[in-house]
This record gives sequence, structure tokens and C-alpha cells, in this order.
Amino acid sequence: RGFESGVDDFVTKPFSSRELLARVQAVLRRSRLHDQDGCLRLGELTLDLRTCEVFFKEAAIRLGPTEFRLLKYFMSHPNHVHSRSRILDHIWGLGKPIDERTVDVHVGRLRKSLEPFGIDQWIETQRGNGYRLRIPVTTEAGRLSS
Repeated sequence: RGFESGVDDFVTKPFSSRELLARVQAVLRRSRLHDQDGCLRLGELTLDLRTCEVFFKEAAIRLGPTEFRLLKYFMSHPNHVHSRSRILDHIWGLGKPIDERTVDVHVGRLRKSLEPFGIDQWIETQRGNGYRLRIPVTTEAGRLSS
């Protein structure tokens, strides 16, 4: 229920101070969006704002210009649910007469581009609300959990 409300993570009692520290560091790492080198980073996903290139780990991900802007928007606001109308206004401009389903098409293209890297599921559909980019949390053992 907490994740649906937008929390990044939580711990249950009893918990170890090492686990709490690791979780806090993970959240802080994800919250550092812009590096001084002009890149946007979330975990191992990097978006280079200068060259308009995207990388997961060291591998390049080919995106069209609209999908690049969409990913940039999601990465700038991770774990927040964005309505189709808000995405339309941000990506295509305020008040443009574009069907909201256009967002679905471009989110689908973005997911398809991310699929070979196993990160397409990071973009979640929030039925009746829109979409959000949800970055999995890395546990102390190094495994990803949702």
C-alpha cells in the first residue's frame, strides 16, 4: 500500500542498522539526478543530456527523440505517477490538440527499447491514473526487489 502511495522504500521492525543505512544510501543515490557532467542517472541507467544518448550499465540504448524526452521526464520525476495529460503537456507542449492515447504509443515504444536490457518493467502503468518510472531497490545481498 505504501508503494502505491509513492514511498521509495520502507523497513519493518526489527531491522539492522546496516540494512537501514544501505536503503537510505540507495534512495539518496537515486535522488541525485544531475551529475556535473551533464548526465541524468538513476541506478545504472544514464541519460546524457548533451549528446542525447542513453546507456544502461555500459550498453547504449537507441531511442527516438520523443522517447528520449519521455525517459528524461520520467527520470526527472522517478516514482511519481504522471497522468497522460500532464505527460502530453510536458512532452508536446501546453494545449496542443493531441489525443491522450499518443502517450500510450510512445510509452510502448520506450518500453520496447528498454526490453532487451530487462528494464522495461521499470515503467509501470497505473490503471486510470497514468504512468510512473519505478526504480527497483537493491537489497543488501545485491538482489533487486520491487
